[in-house]
Amino acid sequence: MRYVIALDVGGTGMKAALIGSGNELLHEARRATGRERGPDAVVEAILDFAAELRTLGLERYGTEPSAAGVAVPGIVDDAQGVAVFSANLGWRDVPLRALLSERLGRGRPAGAPPLPVALGHDVRTGGLAEGRIGAGEGVDRYLFLPLGTGIAGAIGIGDTVEPGAHGSAGEIGHIVVRPDGPPCGCGQRGCLERLASASAVGEAWAAASGDPEATAADAAKAVESGDPRAVKVWADAIDALATGLVTGITLLDPRTLIIGGGLAEAGDTLFVPLREAVREKVTFQPLPAIVPAALGDAAGCLGAGLLAWDLLSAEVASR
Repeated sequence: MRYVIALDVGGTGMKAALIGSGNELLHEARRATGRERGPDAVVEAILDFAAELRTLGLERYGTEPSAAGVAVPGIVDDAQGVAVFSANLGWRDVPLRALLSERLGRGRPAGAPPLPVALGHDVRTGGLAEGRIGAGEGVDRYLFLPLGTGIAGAIGIGDTVEPGAHGSAGEIGHIVVRPDGPPCGCGQRGCLERLASASAVGEAWAAASGDPEATAADAAKAVESGDPRAVKVWADAIDALATGLVTGITLLDPRTLIIGGGLAEAGDTLFVPLREAVREKVTFQPLPAIVPAALGDAAGCLGAGLLAWDLLSAEVASR
């Protein structure tokens, strides 16, 4: 039985899995990231979680995992295996690949080679999964955008995702779509994610409805019921999102736009007006298909598994 360990680390929670050679999810688990205890505690929680999965795999299948893959937020140096920076998790320059390899190597037979470990950016890793085994399967050029707390993108080219020269390709959430818009944590004003992310829509609907606990999902329900305040909030977000997407289309010429994240759960309430808004804004640009993501919140784990299998393939090819 061949399997890999996969971890998808988020700002508040972690998802993990054992994944078989056919990309099947053999076991899934979740737990809190524990960021309130500081970055060192987060790193230790990741290492402990991975070690528990190794133990589970040994007990269940009687064999060691073949490799491990982990997806983390922020700036990631994939080549060096370093989690460079994450504002949400508070860490800087964490040699996560080396730490995981060391922890997962404990208890292995003397002289056994270290367990291969791959590290990737969370959105690019999720985009890799959507491109290979999800909504972008068979598509040669795609742009994957999860609309969640923020907005980032993964630029898919064939079977790979483009990281950029410095590991920050795809940060479409920080395209300025409203120069006089609200301030963004990046230092600009009117960034796409401040206007069209799930958190931005929830914030706008909370203000419009007078309910401080309101969310983007609540806004979508209010739109479906015809609440004019919600319709206005939703239309503003759709217009901002379409503006950002047209910029991405102009620069990248994708064949398909894959939209995921919490906001995409609104289904046709999002996709019908979004497709029309993008259609109205393009001029000379070929119009891509705009489709919902297919893998849901399993995309990160599945992508981390793909990174692990890719690493093994690369090692075999280099021998």
